[in-house]
Amino acid sequence: MSSIGRSSKLLLVAVPAVFLCSGACEAAKVDANGPMVAFKYVPSGLEITINGKPFATYYTGTSEIPRPFFANVKTPSGIQVTRNYPPIEGKDSMDHNTFHPGIWLTFAGINKNDYWRLKKKTEHEMFIGKPEGGPGKGTFTVSNFYLDSKDSSGNRIAHEICKYTILARPGYYLLIYDSTISSDDQDLVFGDDQEYGLGIRVQTPIEERYGGQILNAEGLKSAKGAYGKASKWCDYSGVMDDTLIGMTIMPDPKNFRESWFHTRDYGLIAANPFGRKGVAGGEPSEVVVKKGEKFHLGFGVAIYSAPKGTEVNRKAMYKAYRREIRPVGERGKKSRKKE
Repeated sequence: MSSIGRSSKLLLVAVPAVFLCSGACEAAKVDANGPMVAFKYVPSGLEITINGKPFATYYTGTSEIPRPFFANVKTPSGIQVTRNYPPIEGKDSMDHNTFHPGIWLTFAGINKNDYWRLKKKTEHEMFIGKPEGGPGKGTFTVSNFYLDSKDSSGNRIAHEICKYTILARPGYYLLIYDSTISSDDQDLVFGDDQEYGLGIRVQTPIEERYGGQILNAEGLKSAKGAYGKASKWCDYSGVMDDTLIGMTIMPDPKNFRESWFHTRDYGLIAANPFGRKGVAGGEPSEVVVKKGEKFHLGFGVAIYSAPKGTEVNRKAMYKAYRREIRPVGERGKKSRKKE
């Protein structure tokens, strides 16, 4: 991995009670009696259940949203934490109704093609192998192409292999993105904009403007307080049906650089490692991935629920994510590095 200097261009040439987590957070251990994670193919993609109950729908893309996303994501309590997809007039906030469908990873510019704003298509090629469900854990892997057109008629700009892992833990679910992007035909140039990275859109009643809360690892609160700040994690939470629900976004420390957070009072958080100027207000960034090289991006999303008034141990969830993404041979070892 290249070191990051002061240059505006980055050239990549290589790849009431505390709740949630105690010993149960040890990532290498999967409970053989844990809730079953299961997948069902549907025309839109995959229906995902945990313990026989709906967890989320993975969409490979739709006519309105030509890129992959998770929608109608449920917490362990069964209460949905993402905004309804599609949004319901009179019940949901209707802004960005196609840009923000639930949970997604995309980019405002690869070789000047804008996928966040749906100006170009991310085309699902196939599921690689069959989704693998099981007690406490499920995984599936997809192959996608980033095109230079809004439909399937254009050229393939970049190829993505993305593996998704879903873990059922006491009090929360952990969704892990492991994406590798490359091109055998050309260099890939990622620009600088607010609209890059891993995004979430929460239920309307827990938006900050309606009483919800944004919080990062440094303790900064509110959309204004956390906006443009780099952090190990950033969280959006609130109360519905007397239950605390929320999501915590956690960038992979192995990403090419830290993520700055794009936070909004209308229910959005995006972890963005590209927006050095667009989000953080610094020097413009241009990230170049050379032809034939592989570019890794990883993120975790903790999806949780608990009785109203419970203190959420987000630091423990972050540590669990860190352990889970370690190389297999290192997962049983204790890290000497402070989290």
